[in-house]
Amino acid sequence: MDEPTYPTKSRFPLLLPIIIVAMSGILFYRNGEKWLRNILVYLSQAAWARQIISNWSIAWLVASRFVAGEDRQAAVDVGQALNENGMMLTLDYLGESCTSEAEASTARDEIMRILEDINRHQLKANVSIKPSQLGLKIDPALAQENIGAIVQKAKQYGNFIRIDMEDHPTTDATLAIYRHLRHNIGLDNVGVVIQSYLYRSEKDVEKLIEEGASMRLCKGAYAEPAEVAFPKKIDVDGNYLNLSRMTLSRNALANGVYPAFATHDPRMIDEIKIYTKTNNIPSDKFEFQMLYGIRRDLQESLVKEGYRVRIYVPYGTAWYPYFVRRLAERPANLWFFISNFFRA
Repeated sequence: MDEPTYPTKSRFPLLLPIIIVAMSGILFYRNGEKWLRNILVYLSQAAWARQIISNWSIAWLVASRFVAGEDRQAAVDVGQALNENGMMLTLDYLGESCTSEAEASTARDEIMRILEDINRHQLKANVSIKPSQLGLKIDPALAQENIGAIVQKAKQYGNFIRIDMEDHPTTDATLAIYRHLRHNIGLDNVGVVIQSYLYRSEKDVEKLIEEGASMRLCKGAYAEPAEVAFPKKIDVDGNYLNLSRMTLSRNALANGVYPAFATHDPRMIDEIKIYTKTNNIPSDKFEFQMLYGIRRDLQESLVKEGYRVRIYVPYGTAWYPYFVRRLAERPANLWFFISNFFRA
């Protein structure tokens, strides 16, 4: 897919704060990456920044590298192209931290419709959802009701729902909703996400292995305090590999655990490939997951090697916080963002 080009008009007003942030990160070299990440995570949550930047057309032109579009048809079109290239996908209707029951209901209904579209177009796709988009921060019971309705709808179509994990104060509530649907209601088409930057994740994975859960393992995309999360990347990476081996253990696979490894880090991917080959774990017992628009070369090479690859494809008008968190996750994304302002 060709990369988009961007007009030169009105670049500087939006580029200026990005350059300032980037230069500040360089000046604070010793802790620059962490400092820069924290600033970007703050901006992803700041209403004033969202209102300003979302109204600049140039911002959407750049964000469109990472977001399929603003409506379901755009998501379907991207999904069909990915399927044709041998990749599966998980669709995500963008939005989080709703402020009213009506807003949560609107999100629920839209997700129901994307499930219908997946079935109609026979896409090799499932759906990821955020609990806060469906009412978690208003009332956990409201979120549980909305998520339950979505999982039930997916069940009718033989589809699967992944409950995304958000910032650490929501972890217990998110796991409680998952367990209620899985064990109390008896829905087996639902899974969760575990973040390797949290200290608690090893114990969470141990319990989920015993439950035979479908887990996506990621590093984590929120600015968390050192009291609950590893502050150093090397420790986050180390825990990621530890958790990945746990989810690929003989006991885990015997219990029906199906791990999904969400990473763009070639070293992590290579370590998982070596581990699975050494332990004779078939490639259909796990999958790699990557974000739409990031490391397409790596996505394609994994498919050619015979691995299962699923692309996380977001869509919708609430793209700003998602986009800025993608910049926070990997400095390379930020440099890509800046460089595109200078394209003809």
